[in-house]
This record gives sequence, structure tokens and C-alpha cells, in this order.
Amino acid sequence: MKLSGDLQNVRLLHLKGWLFLLIAVLCALLIFAENPHLKTVLLTVLLAWSASRFYYYLFYVLEKYAGRDRPYAGILDEITRIRARRK
Repeated sequence: MKLSGDLQNVRLLHLKGWLFLLIAVLCALLIFAENPHLKTVLLTVLLAWSASRFYYYLFYVLEKYAGRDRPYAGILDEITRIRARRK
């Protein structure tokens, strides 16, 4: 198995997704164990939700709906494009 390049094995892609979910759940549980208050739970949920929505914006909305004249290559590409447009 090659360790560089895009991951193309569907089973490994699903495993990677579920491992990310496991990491998120474990982190949330550890945060709650450290500070067991409803406020902590609500802030953790809000953090996860807003970070997910920002990720969606960066890697889907900008690529599909931002009226780009060339393919989207990530946030650094977008920052460079915005700076060039301002000049």
C-alpha cells in the first residue's frame, strides 16, 4: 500500500471517516469529564457544528458556488486570489 497520494480505497475512506468521528466523540467526552456542566456540553456542540459548517464553506461552497474562473485549490489559493483581486 502506497502512503502518499490520494486515498482511493473505499473501505479505507469509510474507516478514516469513522475514526474522525471516534476522535471527536472521545474528545467531547474527555472535555465533559473535565468540566461536567451543561454549558460545557453546549459550547462543545456549538464548536463542532460551527467548525463543520466552516469546513463545508471552505471546501464545497467556494468550489461550487463562488463563481470562480478556475478550479478551487484550497484556502491559501483563495486568499491569494482575493489579494490579487484587491490590487
